[in-house]
Formats: sequence, structure tokens, C-alpha cells
Amino acid sequence: MSINKRKIINDPIYGFVTIPNDLIYDLINHPYFQRLRRIKQLGLTNLVYPGALHTRFHHAIGAMHLMQEAILTLKQKGIRITKNEEQAVLIAILLHDIGHGPFSHALEHSLVKGINHETISSLLMAKLNQEFKGKLKLAIEVFNGDYKKQFLHQLVSSQLDMDRLDYLKRDSFFTGVSEGVISSDRIIKMLNVVENELVVEQKAIYSIEKFLIARRLMYWQVYLHKTVLSAETLLVNVLKRAKELSAQGHELFATPALQLFLKNDFTKIDFEKNSSLLVQFSKLDDNDVVASIKVWSNHEDKILARLCSNILDRKLFKVEIQNAPISREFKNSMIANVCKRYDIKLKDAHYFVFTDTVKNSAYDSTHFNINILMQNGKLVDVASASDLLNIKSLSKNVTKHFICYPKDIR
Repeated sequence: MSINKRKIINDPIYGFVTIPNDLIYDLINHPYFQRLRRIKQLGLTNLVYPGALHTRFHHAIGAMHLMQEAILTLKQKGIRITKNEEQAVLIAILLHDIGHGPFSHALEHSLVKGINHETISSLLMAKLNQEFKGKLKLAIEVFNGDYKKQFLHQLVSSQLDMDRLDYLKRDSFFTGVSEGVISSDRIIKMLNVVENELVVEQKAIYSIEKFLIARRLMYWQVYLHKTVLSAETLLVNVLKRAKELSAQGHELFATPALQLFLKNDFTKIDFEKNSSLLVQFSKLDDNDVVASIKVWSNHEDKILARLCSNILDRKLFKVEIQNAPISREFKNSMIANVCKRYDIKLKDAHYFVFTDTVKNSAYDSTHFNINILMQNGKLVDVASASDLLNIKSLSKNVTKHFICYPKDIR
């Protein structure tokens, strides 16, 4: 008996989302994709916004739905998109985040060295292409930007792609931060293609302005919220300490997959040479890390135990964020305090006192402009077309400096 694969998924943002064909149904049900149900979209942001428990699975399905809407809009405007191209771009957006590891961006460079989630996504898509006998070839070309119709790649990855339209709306919904609400329906209805480039019709300029402002505000209020920075840096330090102890020969509790990545510093070359590494990586999710943190909170190493307990009990570090670099004198005084308070050596103080920078740029006009199609047929960059002065300021990269330290050492 054949299975009905034309299913619908009830999404809290868009309502019913239709799975368009059998191949996409099979990809959604593949273990690589189902793993995304066990990876939170916003890492430890739920420690600040308790509702932020949605997953990468939610986001991928939502982005695919928006892509369906975008393709329908462009076809109605006479843009030629074949059935194969439509399926390819839907697969590309569906799988665009399949390479994310546990806790998404927070641990991106902690478990593996010098390899980002986009690269792992590409490797996983290549492996899936083998399993599905070459049916993902066109989708991979679109994902990598190698296909002749560049606007299809821009729908997947650009400054106005379906990825951003979904995550802003979805993250705003689940965090309750209303500043992130955008008019994704209107933006999609105003999309067009000119000379193989994705453009937006002039009537949507105010929706684009709101989109860029919402992106800026969501970065400061959610993605780069100082308490989120504190929690995620704590998590990075937990993994750093665990890897350090593993390198010294300590046996730490961990699932087999996590154990492998604790004991080794794998690089992109390792992944390309050894396909079994990719299989092991695909077994990792948030649960592996959380289970380990719970056990490590009672570890004999007091640094690892304290860091893990801080996360579990939400005893997060104090964060001071400012425009100017953190003074060396202030950092050194905090280091001296933590060494005395916790009776630790100077070389281990960096686990408790650390400085870093954050950058926020809502619009980068040097990387795929958002072009507005004016009524006279001319293309104008949104920063020039907008009558809001702050759109130009949004294209500036703002850098802020911060320091984290335990609240009880000041």
C-alpha cells in the first residue's frame, strides 16, 4: 500500500504548511533532518525569554513555506521557473540549516575547528544526494550559488532571503519581542526579478525599511542581549574546559558521539577525508550537551563543576557592555578577585573573567544590495531609495565591547 506523502504541518506562525512532493516528504523524515527537532533555534536565549524553545525544525519548515509563496509570486509575474528548479530551491531552503550542531551558533566553533554550519550543511547535502541517487544535484547548485539563475540562490541566501524573513517573524513570536514583527507577506508579494537579480518593487519600500529596523532591534534585544551573551559564553567555556580535561587524559561522562568530539579537534579536511565523522556529527544534538552538563556539575574538577552548575541554576555572569574597549586595569582587577574568591590559578581565570566584542549591522550594502525597482524601471539601492535617514545608518557596522565576570566577585 502506498503512503500518502502530501501531508500538512500545522505551524503556529503560518497555519497549515503543505509538503509539496514525495521527495521533500522523504527528506523531512530523514534522520539528518529529524535531528533538527532536538536543536533549539536560539540556543540558551530561553534563559532570558522563556518562550524561546522553538527548534531548527520549526524554522526550516517555515522557511520552506515562505519559499513556496515566493515562487508562486514570481511565476505569477511571468518569471520562468521550471518544476525542477522549484523543487531544487525548496530543498535548498529546507536543508540550509541541516549542518547546525548542538545549541546552534553558540557552539559553532567549539566542537569542530574552523568549520561553520554552512560547510557541514553542504557536506550533509552531498551525502543525502548520494542516498537519493542524485536527486539533490540541482538543489546543491542553487544552495552553493553555482546555478545560472542567481535569483534562486538569493531567495535562499542573501540580505532578503526566506531564511531571514522566517527567523525574524518566528523568533519575535516565541520571545514575545514585538519589535521583530515584519510584513513578510507584503515583502514576498512585491518580489520580482530583473536581469537575473532578485529585486523588490517600490510599493514595498516601507516594509523593507521596517524589516531592516526590526532586524537591528532583534539583534540588540534578543540575539546579542547581554544576558544571552553571558549564558552562551558560559556554555562555550564549559566545552572548552571539558576538551582541556579530555586532552589531559581525564575520562568525562559523554555520549559516544560527544566523546569523539571532546577528545579530538577535527577540521574541515578531516570531515572531507572521513565520511564517518559526518555520521557521528549528525548524531549530536542539544540533549548530548545538556546530559553532560548535568553530570559534570558534580565533577571533581571544581572549575568544570562550577561552570556547569552556573548554567543549570541560571547563576549567570555579570555583563558590562560599552562602546569603548574594556580597560586592562579593570579586567586585571576582576581576574585578581576571581583567583582569590575561588582559589584558582591565574592561568584558569579566563574561564570566569573574559572580554569580547559584538558586531551588529542590519544592512551590508557591499554584499548583495537590496535593490528597489522604481516605477520608472530604474534599480536603486534601498539605502538611497529610502526617505528614512536611519536606513543609511543601519548599514554601518556597530561594534561594542563587553566583559563577563561572576556577580559575587565585585
